[in-house]
Amino acid sequence: MRSPHYYLFPGALLGSLFVSILAFTVTAGFTSPPGSWLDVSGRQSQAQMNIYLPTIAQTSPVSLDQLSKIEPTQQLSTQNNVETGLECLVSYRYPDKIKQWCLLISQYSKQYDLDPDLIAALIWQESGGNPGAYSHSGAVGLMQVMPRDGIASSFMCKNGPCFTNRPTISELEDPEFNINYGTRMLANLRSHYGNLRDGLKYYGPMDVGYSYADKVLSIYNNYKQ
Repeated sequence: MRSPHYYLFPGALLGSLFVSILAFTVTAGFTSPPGSWLDVSGRQSQAQMNIYLPTIAQTSPVSLDQLSKIEPTQQLSTQNNVETGLECLVSYRYPDKIKQWCLLISQYSKQYDLDPDLIAALIWQESGGNPGAYSHSGAVGLMQVMPRDGIASSFMCKNGPCFTNRPTISELEDPEFNINYGTRMLANLRSHYGNLRDGLKYYGPMDVGYSYADKVLSIYNNYKQ
């Protein structure tokens, strides 16, 4: 018959090993698998979605010919920004998908003398606030600007490709560049045609008359402060 001490040593060894593993887990923490980030519908939870929300770059206003692709550097809230002195001028009635771009909309609307709520309405109509939006005709980003490359390069006018002087898809994928360019384009169209409704008409799709302009103006009137 074996001595009781024969069983005590392995038992003590296993017990010590269990305590060590427990201590490591508590100290090092436990990293949950990526699957735990998903809810029952397969979408990321709100907590994890917040990690991947696009950050917004804020730079000093520059002319479009000086702009290159801007790398996001900091997250700007939809409220007042103490460091930059910027203020959210977009109506609180807009959905969060639009208000997340509030400071960029406010900055460039002010720069080009347009109502921030109007630019918010245009973005809501064009992309629903999705910076990765692409249309079947090749328009890109928040304000759905036609680029010079991709599908849009196949559109021909009398003197060649219609959008030769436009930015690239890569440039327009940047939210700040897109809002800057689209807002400036609308301001130029308003100035050229003499009024906002005509400017919106020519900003939108061809051959739809004033229906596009009136849709944007309807959104603007419903949401403005």
